[in-house]
Amino acid sequence: MKILAVCGMGFGSSMMLKMTAEKVLKEKGVKADVETTDFSTASSADADLILTNEEFARQLEGGKTKVIAIKNISDANEVEEALSEVL
Repeated sequence: MKILAVCGMGFGSSMMLKMTAEKVLKEKGVKADVETTDFSTASSADADLILTNEEFARQLEGGKTKVIAIKNISDANEVEEALSEVL
């Protein structure tokens, strides 16, 4: 499974989201490739799932990749709940 953590520039908040997602995945024993990327690259990237903020989620929805909005990127419980939709 390939997961993209997306923010405006591809570092900063997407890196925090990546670390939170990796922590949750490790605790669940799920192997996945989690990468950070910027918004414009994410719209054409090949991935199974995109995790991002609400603003970018609205703009990325409608493509072939499932998009889930995360309100608090450092909240492992919220990220775990989001990932449970696809795991």
